[in-house]
Amino acid sequence: MRRRATDFRRPVRRRVQNVVWWVFCSIVLVLFIYILTKGSGNIESTYHFSRRTFREDRIIEGFNVTEEMLKPDSVARQLNDQIFLAKAFVVIAKESNNHQFAWELSAQIRISQIFLSNAATRRTPLTIKESEHAIRDMALLLYQAQQLHYDSATMIMRLKAKNQALEEQMSSVSEKSSKYGQIIAEEVPKSLYCLGVRLTSKWFRNLSLQRKTKDKREVEMKLKDNDLYHFCIFSDNILATSVAVNSTSINSKNPNKVVFHLVTDEINYAAMKAWFSVNDFRGVTVEVQKFEDFSWLNASYVPVLKQLQDSDIQNYYFRGNSDDKKTPIKFRNPKYLSILNHLRFYIPEVFPDLKKVVFLDDDVVVQKDLSELFTIDLNGNVNGAVETCMETFHRYHKYLNYSHPLIRPHFDPDACGWAFGMNVFDLVQWRNRNVTGIYHYWQEKNADRTLWKLGTLPPGLLTFYGLTEPLDPSWHVLGFGYTNVDPQLIERGAVLHFNGNSKPWLKIGMEKYKPMWEKYMDFSHPLLQQCNFH
Repeated sequence: MRRRATDFRRPVRRRVQNVVWWVFCSIVLVLFIYILTKGSGNIESTYHFSRRTFREDRIIEGFNVTEEMLKPDSVARQLNDQIFLAKAFVVIAKESNNHQFAWELSAQIRISQIFLSNAATRRTPLTIKESEHAIRDMALLLYQAQQLHYDSATMIMRLKAKNQALEEQMSSVSEKSSKYGQIIAEEVPKSLYCLGVRLTSKWFRNLSLQRKTKDKREVEMKLKDNDLYHFCIFSDNILATSVAVNSTSINSKNPNKVVFHLVTDEINYAAMKAWFSVNDFRGVTVEVQKFEDFSWLNASYVPVLKQLQDSDIQNYYFRGNSDDKKTPIKFRNPKYLSILNHLRFYIPEVFPDLKKVVFLDDDVVVQKDLSELFTIDLNGNVNGAVETCMETFHRYHKYLNYSHPLIRPHFDPDACGWAFGMNVFDLVQWRNRNVTGIYHYWQEKNADRTLWKLGTLPPGLLTFYGLTEPLDPSWHVLGFGYTNVDPQLIERGAVLHFNGNSKPWLKIGMEKYKPMWEKYMDFSHPLLQQCNFH
């Protein structure tokens, strides 16, 4: 029987081939596992590296110098404390003329500050190892300072003495600055004095100029016509009054209906008359009077005149030695002795034929038509004024003595103050309510200056209490003589008031506001040229 072909195959050879195949597969598998293992290790190391880098970035980003210094073991705080103490010792060393030691302390302070600056820049905390030398060197210098008797008690006493000396020096400088500033504010510039002299000379030499004013009979009719717009100014400053009149006339829609009543003193009367005679203000009617002609203005009727004649009052104003210099220098201004400053409380007596008047200070500039003021309803009140209790301005308790029994129960301390400088006065109501009598009452009660110190605003607040109608703030904008004013208020303002010491005609005037005043001065006028106005 024949064998099959398969029977003749060699089984041994077949087994050898199977072994080779399995060995090869095993090698490949081992290589694969090896490669896989190595790759996972690289991935893991890359992961750890990235994680570490991210953590360091977070540390850098989250580093806070303040938080680091609050730690109990903060090296930065120790350095900072040493610097603070060393600075105090530097001052004491200089006071003791130990300049070499002060220089050594200053040098070490700079070194310590560099360490702190570097730490803040790199945004990592200081370590004891890197700052050891700086801390030790500074500690050595501080120890030497103590050995030089710069102990804490001595240091505190010396610093207190130094602080007290500086405060006294500052107080003295401040007082001198205020005093000299007040003197400058009260001075009559040479150019203004020159103008007054030339105008006075012109008035008395030119008789035709005097006749010219007397020939205008129609003027007398206008002075009593209550259908016109009547303004009054009480001043001895020709230039300032001229600007107030000129700015009003230029911005008036009907200047021929505007009447200005000017009251001055005998010294400036001729000059004021001459100036307003030789200059035309677009048809505005101008009357000039002197208060010396008012027969009713005497000490028996006017309490303040009697007070101003008192020698103690004059010493108070001129010498200021009656209250141990407790009163601020600004309240010792001799202008308070001038009756022109108090004449505003006698407007009905000054103008007996008028029913309504707009009172203006001489340090104002008018930039809008004011005819509307004469149509405002004051609702039965006497005084129309802009309130000044907004922002930094004051209320009644800032002006009056509320510890006095006459003040405390009768006046609300938080009532709004208001401003003199642009006021609408209803003279009919004034006379009906005897407002001048109210003013006399309070002036007599304040003969000893216990209700208020000085000035005309405090008695005005008392006199017109409950008789004042608030006006829109745009009618009267203050502050151009001492502070910065909101440009929007300037744009809307009808009357701009240069209250304060920095008057625009003085060298100390605020430069950025001077042009608003100077635009109403004709500097090409021959008299102004002769007196060097520019």
